[in-house]
Amino acid sequence: MPDQVASLPPVEARARFREGLRVPTSGWSAGWTQANLIAVPREQAYDVLLFAQRNPKSCPVLDVTEPGEVSCSIFDGDLRTDLPAYRVYEDGELTAEVDDVRELWREDLVAFLIGCSFTFEAALLEAGAPVRHIEVGSNVPMYRTTRECRSAGAISGPLVVSMRPMPAEQVATAVRVTSRYPAVHGAPVHIGDPSALGIPDLAAPDFGEAVPIADAEVPVFWACGVTPQAAIMRSRPPFAIGHAPGMMAITDARDSDYLVP
Repeated sequence: MPDQVASLPPVEARARFREGLRVPTSGWSAGWTQANLIAVPREQAYDVLLFAQRNPKSCPVLDVTEPGEVSCSIFDGDLRTDLPAYRVYEDGELTAEVDDVRELWREDLVAFLIGCSFTFEAALLEAGAPVRHIEVGSNVPMYRTTRECRSAGAISGPLVVSMRPMPAEQVATAVRVTSRYPAVHGAPVHIGDPSALGIPDLAAPDFGEAVPIADAEVPVFWACGVTPQAAIMRSRPPFAIGHAPGMMAITDARDSDYLVP
């Protein structure tokens, strides 16, 4: 199955999700860029855009729709149906997790596609660095930190990070590989002691699933595109739609589009 889903082009992967398949997308459509989704009413869109601009490490914007549009230049599908699962927020509260938001989509919604660290995972694997959640077939673990993002208008919130354990001798490789993808979070924001980020227990992620960590491995943390959803929960705008963590938009852009020398 991993090899089969890795070889699927985006249009076929999106068709499976549209038909109801609900799985994390790490390892899917190798070579094609994955993205986080956050959609807010036009009235809040400028604040979200400014929040992303002020926090580019965690919120790298790949594309933005016009109000009401359900596709964009890098996503030739339907943003309402072609992700495995969505989360719906009202006044900052999670009110639903569904696999289709057509009935909830509004004409004033502006959708943001935010870079995702899944984009550089194939490069990590090619370099011989492990990606544990792919190995065990689970979702990537994600954690709220005590690091505050720069606020923007009515939007504020904490940095969220994803974690991948690495053998000590491969940490430098992971840094080198991922630093070449600055548009999709780039190099790690922290290596080692999770308490320095205010994370009390790696076995209890705020989003996703915990993964095993060997005694000789070091936790490595990257800024995560779930950060905007954490900001929505903190800032409590009247309405927002996001992806279910780990269940991304598979775009028609190539990973190589975001690779720098």
